[in-house]
Amino acid sequence: MNIAKWIRVPAAIALTACGTANVAPQPAMPATPPALQAASVGTTSGAPTKTIVLVHGAFADGSSWEKVVPQLQAKGFNVAVVQNPLTSLMADVEATQRVIDQQTTPVILVGHSWGGTVITQAGVNDKVVALVYVCAFAPDEGQSTNDLTRAFGPPSWAAGIRADSGGFLSLSRDTVAHDFAQDLSASVTDVMAATQGPIQAKALDDKVTRAAWHTKPVTYIVGTNDHMIPAALERTFAKKLNATTVELPTSHVAMLSRPDDVVAAIVAAAERAR
Repeated sequence: MNIAKWIRVPAAIALTACGTANVAPQPAMPATPPALQAASVGTTSGAPTKTIVLVHGAFADGSSWEKVVPQLQAKGFNVAVVQNPLTSLMADVEATQRVIDQQTTPVILVGHSWGGTVITQAGVNDKVVALVYVCAFAPDEGQSTNDLTRAFGPPSWAAGIRADSGGFLSLSRDTVAHDFAQDLSASVTDVMAATQGPIQAKALDDKVTRAAWHTKPVTYIVGTNDHMIPAALERTFAKKLNATTVELPTSHVAMLSRPDDVVAAIVAAAERAR
């Protein structure tokens, strides 16, 4: 899916990720999958034994994990959140590597949307023992984020993309509300639209040179109501990665609309990791 023909920027878009604030009251949803119901703390004798490093997507910052961080900390994990500059794949990988390098315990590396491309490359770090993709892109070596979507036609939300004179992309308020965070309240999505961090369009054509998922265990969370990355494509990624797969009835921002279930999947990944 190449979006250059819809907006006047030097590159296309695939898409990304999220915002902040509180989740609106939701209708009753299916119970947490049985496989996710058990969760043990990440400590031994009070000291964290693993670190969870969280990597946000585009149109967002680290606050997109605000519903997940306190729960993981309460379970005894050390938690660190990357602040991506969103200027290029290499810049985001370097920001992620800096955070990983600071850790003293094995790392579970978690990426949302564009953050999936970032963790694919950054996850080759020896400290990383497992990867978790949350409604995320998962390129192979030699692939860019845009390469993963070229076979698809223009998405319904393409008209909602805005490009500035420097080639940075953002989303319209309506696109945020109706296409990737449709299960959050208007008051929340309004804040997300106002605070989003734009991504440099050229970053979406940057190619991965090493793919950590070839050698690290993977968990993949599919958002079955995701408008941004079709659930069918997410399932394709999960199969390609030979991932432990969790499906949740969420929009693109599963960590905001179903944070308990996302935490459970991350904890389970940490428990399986060696």
